[in-house]
This record gives sequence, C-alpha cells and structure tokens, in this order.
Amino acid sequence: VPPEKVEKAMDEVEKYIMTRQYKYVFCPETTDDEKKDLAVQKRIRALHWVTPQMLCVPVSEEIPEVSDMVVKAITDIIEMDSKRVPRDKLACITKCSKHIFNAIKITKNEPASADDFLPTLIYIVLKGNPPRLQSNIQYITRFCNPSRLMTGEDGYYFTNLCCAVAFIEKLDAQSLNLSQEDFDRFMTGQTSPKKQESDSFSPDVCLGVKQMCKSLDLLSQLNERQERIVSEAKKLEKDLIDWTDGITKEVEEIVEKYPLEIKPKSQALAAIDSENVENDKLPPPLQPQVYAG
Repeated sequence: VPPEKVEKAMDEVEKYIMTRQYKYVFCPETTDDEKKDLAVQKRIRALHWVTPQMLCVPVSEEIPEVSDMVVKAITDIIEMDSKRVPRDKLACITKCSKHIFNAIKITKNEPASADDFLPTLIYIVLKGNPPRLQSNIQYITRFCNPSRLMTGEDGYYFTNLCCAVAFIEKLDAQSLNLSQEDFDRFMTGQTSPKKQESDSFSPDVCLGVKQMCKSLDLLSQLNERQERIVSEAKKLEKDLIDWTDGITKEVEEIVEKYPLEIKPKSQALAAIDSENVENDKLPPPLQPQVYAG
C-alpha cells in the first residue's frame, strides 16, 4: 500500500476512535490538565495590558486587511477547542499561523520570518485567551499521529504554539524591557501602559483635543518622574545619614579601643648664642688680668 494511503487510513481511524472516545480522554480527571488550564487562563487575563510594541510584533492593526487577518487568527485559535479530532485541532493552529504570516507580510511588504512569527503568535494567544489551552495541547500530544507532529508544517506550528504558551507562563519584566516596578504595577492593575496617540484617537478627532490629551499625558509623565526623583532623593538622604552615623560609630569604637594620650608640650631649650641671655643665668665673662712687667 502506498504511504499516502496508509496515512489517509490512519487519519480516518484516528477520526473514528477519537470522536467516540473524546469525552473520556479529553481532560481526564486522572490528570491535572484542568488545573493547568485555569492557571494559564488566569495568567493571560493578568497580562491583558501587554501591547504589540512590548513584544516587538511587526503587525499594524491600523491596516484594515491586517486587522481582519488578526481577527481570523484569533477565531481559529479559539475554534480549536470545538474540534474533537487531534488532526482537526492541528488544522486550526495551522490556519491561525497562516493568517499571522499573511498579516506580517502585508504590514512589512515582505515575507515573514520565524523571528517575526513567534512574537505575533504570542500576541494572538494573549489577545484571544483560547479556552482550555493546556488541555488541547496535551490532547494533541497524547493522541495525534506522531508522524504528523514531528514533520511538516502542522508540527512546526504546533511546536511554536507550545513555545508561545511556555513564554507566557514565564513572562517577566526583563522579557518586556520593563522595570520590575512598572511590571508589578501593571500586573496588579494599579496602572496601565500609555497608548500611542494613533491608538487613542479616531481620525475625525480635532487637533485641539489631541493636543490637550497629549499635554495631559506629558504632565502625567512629568509627575511620575518628579515622584521618582523625590523618592530617590529621600533614599539618598537616608543613605548619607546612615553613612555618617556608621563612620561616627566606627571612629568612636576605634577611639575607645585605642585611647589617645596627649602629653604636655615640653619647653624648648634656648640656644647658647641667643640674644635673650637674661634668663639663661650664664656666668659673666672673665675679666682680663694685667701683669706688670
């Protein structure tokens, strides 16, 4: 039998068996798939503030055609959960990936590379938050035809999806080129990243409103900078006080350990040929004697 017919027969057998057994083998109670699903879903919800610029996504959703491709990619990755056959779930991932490649190609006016594809796939997963993502990945891994996962474009796109989910689970401030303080504030919902002007306004908004909002945004940034400067100044003042106290304490400990004995200044001896001879109590000079011859 030719390999093509064997592959087709395997696909049909897989389709029949997995359709009948789906409710028993998808996310079984004996595994922690459901727990992982909830953890990933919660993680993606917490990262709702991540922008394409942070991930270096080479896609411009301002272009209508690109925006449509992004919507189709999100729809495909969400539709994966409704399929029962592993091959059909893989097909959804493949369709999603092809829409991503088309969106990148239209935006850049050139073919997309692997370095462009993975960040965009991560962004699509964050934006779509597919249901039962980990369960679907585990289901495909356990029951899909191994040759399909290890070769061809289906296997390549599935591997990239697994990498995207792993990246999301370990995403930190350094991955997004943010400070740990800003990352924590975004994660807790205290604030959100400032949107670019092109994302904030529709084309029919007047120039005055744009300028006003731009000025308010600038004032907000200046206020944040001032707060950081004041905070750093207080920290510097505290460090200087602590340093002074530390040096004083060290000096006191050294003086206490090695006390200084200050001796009185000794009186300087007067030179013999000094002009001040009154207090020297020197004997008078000898008088010359005259001898008579």
